[in-house]
Amino acid sequence: MTETDTGTTTGTTTRSAPANPAAALAPRLTGSVVADPDAMLAYRHDQSMLTAAGTPAAVVRASSVDDVVATLEFAYEHAIPVVPRGAGTGLAGGANALDGAIVLSLERMNRIVSIDVAARTATVEPGVINADLAAAAAEHGLWYVPDPGSRAISTIGGNLATNAGGMCCAKYGVTLDHVATIDAVLADGRRIHVGSETRKNVAGLNLAQLLVGSEGTLAVVVGATMRLRSAPGTASTVVAAFGTTAEAIDAVGTIVARTTPRAVEFLDRTTVRAVEEMTRMGLDTEAAGLLLVQCDGRDASGEAADVVAACASAREVYATDDPEEGEQFMAARYAALPALERLGSTLLDDLAVPVPALPAMLREIEAIALRTGVTIGCFGHAADGNLHPTVVFDAADDEQTARARAAFDAMVDACLALGGTITGEHGVGVLKRPYLCRQVGETERELMAGIKRVFDPRGILNPGRGF
Repeated sequence: MTETDTGTTTGTTTRSAPANPAAALAPRLTGSVVADPDAMLAYRHDQSMLTAAGTPAAVVRASSVDDVVATLEFAYEHAIPVVPRGAGTGLAGGANALDGAIVLSLERMNRIVSIDVAARTATVEPGVINADLAAAAAEHGLWYVPDPGSRAISTIGGNLATNAGGMCCAKYGVTLDHVATIDAVLADGRRIHVGSETRKNVAGLNLAQLLVGSEGTLAVVVGATMRLRSAPGTASTVVAAFGTTAEAIDAVGTIVARTTPRAVEFLDRTTVRAVEEMTRMGLDTEAAGLLLVQCDGRDASGEAADVVAACASAREVYATDDPEEGEQFMAARYAALPALERLGSTLLDDLAVPVPALPAMLREIEAIALRTGVTIGCFGHAADGNLHPTVVFDAADDEQTARARAAFDAMVDACLALGGTITGEHGVGVLKRPYLCRQVGETERELMAGIKRVFDPRGILNPGRGF
């Protein structure tokens, strides 16, 4: 093998990549290495549409931190790109394979190492499924709060990579707000431990906060200690059906002004009809908008009464304190994306605007659907302005695909014009990267690139993703 000097930044050399990276790497690992093209197919894409995926040189299915260290040392030595991957549930192409890269799968590192009831924390490996952690915490009377729509299949490592949100985040915050410490491996194989289990900590820069949401571009997360809460008690649920979208969104503003619900979820008519077709739940398919609201805490019933009052313009309002019945209603929201996927290919957007701008954003989405001639089903977390307008189209039809892309672009344009963000919780990945500078600015993006160079001098970690 030949060596090429990389200069004084790292004081190391880069060796040319071996002809068969999988064979060269396998002896270093306790986990497995996959090189068969057919076997690697499942690791090429996440769940995003219209994002390209390459053909990796190998897939490493890591079983331990040592496997991650060995993989990164090898990749750093040979300047081979590495794409970290959890469950592949991402919606922005951030875990799509690159040509010649190593896909580093962390799905086998799925142990809940410990739950500390006194400290109200859980120490986990990155491949732990969100819902599994929530269930394990509940056995101790505790609550793991972050609840993305994919919680039944997404991993804690993936949630950390995108700073995933969910239905409860308007009241309880996103994944970042529930992180105590993170263990990670840098691009050259060095291990780091960042954050603190104390509630207060201002020692140095907040590197844990920097890693959350970095989409695998700065380091590979190999463990985390997550904060838990006391179980919230019985929740009250309110379902309100509205004759117009404007009335539903106006009610959201009134609700958040009067109280702080755990969740305020919105579904438009297209989404309600798709969910009803799939579930036969008995939803009002003539309603232009449906609100699903949950309140918790000591005065859940009182807050629910405030919600009912705020929904005075609704066609129909139903409130319940029965937890099982409430969860059955909230299941309509979890079914939103699967129900729309039954109608065709879907291109899911992830826009967030200030709550007062929600009415304008909904009007823009409706106008864009009419103008482009595509179906857009809209649902999302109304209490914090995070909407998921979902374009439904036929991916086998080039003309429909072009119109879907045009609608997607127009919605991003409208969101930015209203002071919003191109992604509230799904991440930038590949899908949103072309829009990033318009939101954050060139100088700010240069700062981000500079931070990456400190963490990853050779640029091997998920290159071309995020920022």
